Amino acid sequence: MNINPPFDEAGKTYQQTRVAHWNTVAKKRDHWKGMGRSYHLRLIEIYQFLVHPHQRVLEIGCGMGGLLAHLNPSRGVGIDFSAEMIARAKRRHPEYEYLQMDAHDLSALEGEFDVIILSDTINDLWDVQRVLEQLKRLCTPNTRVILNFYSHLWQVPLNIAQSLNLAAPMQYQNWFTPADTNNMLHLAGFESIRITREILFPLPLSGLANRYLVKMWPFNSFALSNFVIARPAAKPATDNPSVSVVIAARNEAGNIKAIFERVPKMGSKTEIVFVEGHSKDNTYEAIEKEMALHPEIPSQLYRQPGIGKADAIRLGFDKATCDILMILDADLTVPPEDLPRFYDALVSGKGEFINGVRLVYPMEKEAMRTLNFLGNKFFSLAFSWLLGQSIKDTLCGTKVMRKEDYQDIAANRSYFGDFDPFGDFDLIFGAAKLNRRIIDLPVRYRERTYGETNISRWKHGFLLLRMVAFAARRIKFV
Repeated sequence: MNINPPFDEAGKTYQQTRVAHWNTVAKKRDHWKGMGRSYHLRLIEIYQFLVHPHQRVLEIGCGMGGLLAHLNPSRGVGIDFSAEMIARAKRRHPEYEYLQMDAHDLSALEGEFDVIILSDTINDLWDVQRVLEQLKRLCTPNTRVILNFYSHLWQVPLNIAQSLNLAAPMQYQNWFTPADTNNMLHLAGFESIRITREILFPLPLSGLANRYLVKMWPFNSFALSNFVIARPAAKPATDNPSVSVVIAARNEAGNIKAIFERVPKMGSKTEIVFVEGHSKDNTYEAIEKEMALHPEIPSQLYRQPGIGKADAIRLGFDKATCDILMILDADLTVPPEDLPRFYDALVSGKGEFINGVRLVYPMEKEAMRTLNFLGNKFFSLAFSWLLGQSIKDTLCGTKVMRKEDYQDIAANRSYFGDFDPFGDFDLIFGAAKLNRRIIDLPVRYRERTYGETNISRWKHGFLLLRMVAFAARRIKFV
């Protein structure tokens, strides 16, 4: 069955009419600017946040190439069916590739891309599903497809602006909703990760409204532009990836024997990487002893050079030799027996960053104090709103990702800076910034059987409030 049938006569007429229309618009823009400059500058700011430099970027419906050129791609390709648009894109930005091509047939386009952009494109297409299906061949498993399109609520204001010659004229539109777009993506073999609403006023001097108000209720309901970030639909891994279980251990001597006995074997190999953090008990010696007693278990031991859990986890991740990185708290309040669930969620493709959640199942009596529990509930709501993905428990120690994704997070760490003593937020914020699919995985949280918690309720609570403010500045209100 041919899922991409050729255009019928109505489709051909539709495309020919639009090609002629956008050729005319391209010529008009040689001497006419309109009132869209503020809107397009804001689009560039948003895309510069979503797409980090030096990636392979394809833009479908690139117009005169301005958006693509501002993203500093390692390979930038823009396609448009308007010969006049492409001619101007080539003159203005000769360092990138601009091709006259209809998005409904991309068979002549070669290569794979890290990011594919459809900016104000899908509402103008004859067959959106067909276009999205064309993209699959150009994707890797980590490719992100980013779409933005006008809200139907703005149809009348945009028509008025066009009638006054303040905006470029448009042909009649599809006027997709985010739900329509999600459905089209699903039919074409993609999965939506996040939906946001952007740009409250496409006018000069609207920075406050477009950066802050549009992110808050009820103003977000009146946004001009919907953004959808998607990835290729998950496919189970065909390999058998190996696992490094990284454990920051400070004053945990009484748990070391149980760790060696209880950490299950996963994948083709499971190693344990200990980073000991200047313990007051004999944790380091206990690890050395158990390593000698269990030569069959691949293991490494390092003494932490700095302080704080984040410093320890970064060292452990850098020393890990396997494909998948797992964090396990040495206090064993998250049972090691649960780790295969995290492994399966990642390897099956259900998520790209698997975050443990302690707040779903009832806890053992002394596992978490009441104020800590209420605080974690509050911060889960705050961070879910800030990041646009469900984060029900920010401080559960168990987090799992592929090493290549961690390396991308580490390479882009300068965007956030060295701000996080826990290490949890460094990873969560980094994964969200890179548009990775974050999945919450509920676990049953247990009481400690040895030692005392290293968490200070009030000191770390205030630090979490600082993290909320930090995430608002660097992720939400950009």
